[in-house]
Amino acid sequence: MQHERDNIYRVELGGILRKKDLDRCQEQLVGEIGRIGPIRLLFVLQEFEGWERDRNWNDLSFYIGYGDHIERIAIIGPERWRDETMMFAAAELRRAPVAFFNEDALTGARTWLSS
Repeated sequence: MQHERDNIYRVELGGILRKKDLDRCQEQLVGEIGRIGPIRLLFVLQEFEGWERDRNWNDLSFYIGYGDHIERIAIIGPERWRDETMMFAAAELRRAPVAFFNEDALTGARTWLSS
Protein backbone atom coordinates (compact mmCIF):
# COMPACT_ATOMS: atom_id res chain seq x y z
CA MET A 1 0.00 0.00 0.00
CA GLN A 2 1.28 3.46 -0.92
CA HIS A 3 0.01 6.90 0.03
CA GLU A 4 -0.45 8.71 -3.28
CA ARG A 5 -1.68 12.11 -2.13
CA ASP A 6 -4.28 13.72 0.12
CA ASN A 7 -6.49 10.85 1.31
CA ILE A 8 -5.82 8.55 -1.67
CA TYR A 9 -4.04 5.24 -1.16
CA ARG A 10 -2.85 2.89 -3.89
CA VAL A 11 -2.85 -0.87 -3.42
CA GLU A 12 -1.18 -3.02 -6.07
CA LEU A 13 -2.37 -6.61 -6.37
CA GLY A 14 -0.39 -9.19 -8.29
CA GLY A 15 -0.29 -12.96 -8.31
CA ILE A 16 -2.56 -14.70 -5.82
CA LEU A 17 -4.08 -12.51 -3.10
CA ARG A 18 -3.61 -14.22 0.25
CA LYS A 19 -5.89 -13.58 3.20
CA LYS A 20 -2.94 -12.68 5.44
CA ASP A 21 -1.86 -10.00 2.92
CA LEU A 22 -5.36 -8.54 2.87
CA ASP A 23 -5.43 -8.54 6.68
CA ARG A 24 -2.08 -6.70 6.81
CA CYS A 25 -3.33 -4.09 4.32
CA GLN A 26 -6.53 -3.60 6.31
CA GLU A 27 -4.52 -3.08 9.50
CA GLN A 28 -2.51 -0.36 7.76
CA LEU A 29 -5.72 1.24 6.50
CA VAL A 30 -7.17 1.30 10.02
CA GLY A 31 -4.09 3.25 11.11
CA GLU A 32 -4.41 5.71 8.23
CA ILE A 33 -8.15 6.19 8.85
CA GLY A 34 -7.35 6.93 12.49
CA ARG A 35 -4.67 9.39 11.43
CA ILE A 36 -6.36 11.30 8.58
CA GLY A 37 -10.04 10.29 8.56
CA PRO A 38 -11.96 9.04 5.50
CA ILE A 39 -9.87 7.61 2.66
CA ARG A 40 -10.14 6.76 -1.01
CA LEU A 41 -8.65 3.60 -2.48
CA LEU A 42 -7.07 2.84 -5.84
CA PHE A 43 -6.56 -0.89 -6.49
CA VAL A 44 -4.29 -1.73 -9.41
CA LEU A 45 -4.33 -5.32 -10.66
CA GLN A 46 -1.02 -6.26 -12.26
CA GLU A 47 -0.66 -9.87 -13.33
CA PHE A 48 -3.40 -10.66 -10.83
CA GLU A 49 -4.32 -14.36 -10.64
CA GLY A 50 -7.15 -14.33 -8.11
CA TRP A 51 -7.60 -15.25 -4.47
CA GLU A 52 -6.12 -18.09 -2.45
CA ARG A 53 -8.58 -20.71 -1.33
CA ASP A 54 -9.38 -19.86 2.27
CA ARG A 55 -12.54 -20.34 4.22
CA ASN A 56 -11.99 -17.07 6.11
CA TRP A 57 -12.76 -14.70 3.23
CA ASN A 58 -16.20 -14.12 4.77
CA ASP A 59 -14.73 -12.10 7.68
CA LEU A 60 -16.59 -8.79 7.44
CA SER A 61 -15.13 -7.11 10.53
CA PHE A 62 -13.15 -4.50 8.53
CA TYR A 63 -16.15 -3.72 6.32
CA ILE A 64 -18.46 -3.36 9.33
CA GLY A 65 -16.03 -1.32 11.40
CA TYR A 66 -14.49 0.90 8.73
CA GLY A 67 -16.59 0.62 5.56
CA ASP A 68 -18.15 4.03 6.12
CA HIS A 69 -14.66 5.60 6.33
CA ILE A 70 -13.95 4.73 2.70
CA GLU A 71 -15.27 7.44 0.38
CA ARG A 72 -14.54 5.86 -3.02
CA ILE A 73 -12.90 2.78 -4.49
CA ALA A 74 -11.43 2.58 -7.98
CA ILE A 75 -10.25 -0.77 -9.34
CA ILE A 76 -8.02 -0.91 -12.42
CA GLY A 77 -7.35 -4.17 -14.22
CA PRO A 78 -8.13 -6.53 -17.06
CA GLU A 79 -11.80 -6.71 -18.01
CA ARG A 80 -11.90 -10.42 -17.10
CA TRP A 81 -11.66 -9.46 -13.40
CA ARG A 82 -14.45 -6.85 -13.43
CA ASP A 83 -17.31 -8.91 -11.99
CA GLU A 84 -15.29 -10.77 -9.38
CA THR A 85 -13.45 -7.72 -8.05
CA MET A 86 -16.64 -5.67 -7.86
CA MET A 87 -18.25 -8.50 -5.91
CA PHE A 88 -15.18 -8.85 -3.66
CA ALA A 89 -15.27 -5.09 -2.99
CA ALA A 90 -18.94 -5.41 -2.01
CA ALA A 91 -19.77 -2.71 -4.55
CA GLU A 92 -23.52 -3.32 -4.33
CA LEU A 93 -23.53 -3.07 -0.52
CA ARG A 94 -21.36 0.00 0.06
CA ARG A 95 -22.54 3.54 0.48
CA ALA A 96 -19.35 4.66 -1.23
CA PRO A 97 -19.18 4.38 -5.00
CA VAL A 98 -16.97 1.65 -6.47
CA ALA A 99 -15.89 1.77 -10.12
CA PHE A 100 -13.90 -0.57 -12.34
CA PHE A 101 -11.57 0.80 -15.00
CA ASN A 102 -9.72 -1.04 -17.76
CA GLU A 103 -5.94 -1.35 -17.52
CA ASP A 104 -5.26 1.66 -19.75
CA ALA A 105 -7.51 4.03 -17.79
CA LEU A 106 -5.26 4.96 -14.86
CA THR A 107 -5.65 8.70 -15.50
CA GLY A 108 -9.44 8.39 -15.71
CA ALA A 109 -9.54 6.34 -12.52
CA ARG A 110 -7.47 8.92 -10.65
CA THR A 111 -9.71 11.72 -11.93
CA TRP A 112 -12.84 9.84 -10.84
CA LEU A 113 -11.31 9.03 -7.47
CA SER A 114 -10.52 12.70 -6.84
CA SER A 115 -13.96 14.03 -7.83
